[in-house]
Amino acid sequence: MPLLTSIILAGFVGYIGAWYFGAVEGNFALLLFLATLVTGVYWLAERLYFLPRRRRAAAAYEHNLSERQAELARQGIQKTDTVDPQARERLLAQPWWLDWTAGLFPVILAVFLLRSFLFEPFKIPSGSMMPTLLTGDLILVNKYTYGLRLPILNTKITEGTPPKRGDVMVFRYPPQPSLDYIKRVVGVPGDEIAYLNKRLTVNGQPISKEAMPDYFDEETMRYLKEYNENLSGVAHKILNDETRRAGLSEAEVSQFPNRDNCRYSVEGVVCKVPPGHYFMMGDNRDNSLDSRYWGFVPDRNIVGRAFVIWMNFGDFKRIGSFQ
Repeated sequence: MPLLTSIILAGFVGYIGAWYFGAVEGNFALLLFLATLVTGVYWLAERLYFLPRRRRAAAAYEHNLSERQAELARQGIQKTDTVDPQARERLLAQPWWLDWTAGLFPVILAVFLLRSFLFEPFKIPSGSMMPTLLTGDLILVNKYTYGLRLPILNTKITEGTPPKRGDVMVFRYPPQPSLDYIKRVVGVPGDEIAYLNKRLTVNGQPISKEAMPDYFDEETMRYLKEYNENLSGVAHKILNDETRRAGLSEAEVSQFPNRDNCRYSVEGVVCKVPPGHYFMMGDNRDNSLDSRYWGFVPDRNIVGRAFVIWMNFGDFKRIGSFQ
């Protein structure tokens, strides 16, 4: 067992190392599931086999010592050995290979269940959601609001509440589902979304957009136009870069599923959201790779709703909920 355990642990370490250095495309959900499965098997083996065997060995040690003491007493020898507590503890102690497997199972199981069905942490990698979310923000994602899903398979097992316009949602990036993206839900199934001349319209109704003082982007050291936008009752801030054009060229847009639902021009884009899909946009409108470029997000790709910044090591004031 020590050799087998060493091989298994070396496999986990090797996978993590290959992932870190970019040799393989990592899957943390799969890694956590396998860790839970392996440590769970060891935990059961410990409870059902290894621990009872160690207890029997300790009991046998005490029994043999008691028989020896009784035999010596019959021979008239009064001063005899007593049970050595340290020897008994050594017989009952878990070996290292059970410490690193069965001993970790409760913690790994708790993390697996919490991450899979309740809340999952994410780190914001880019400025596409500025000013709502900044690079380096550590956020929590609610995994049950939109319906519980099986880990790895992402199969929905409860219905939950469908995503609404204005929600900040984490999802699997359609062109590469191993990556997680975060954007704002702009269109739900059946909506016609138009983003023309940097103005958002939903089902023919322009979304209110109130000018604010210019926003200073510390990443690019430039000022951007900032606006208050109210999307279906969700008030949030967006940014526009006056140096970027509104329209998209065909070369900038990929050939995504339901591509025929969208019309592109020098003014921007108009899309009809198909059933079971969502149209996503970043709040940093001119610096966001979103549904305008790669298409709609299918329901099966949904991860959860982002709702709170739990830490930003560069600015503690950013901790709190957001819209």
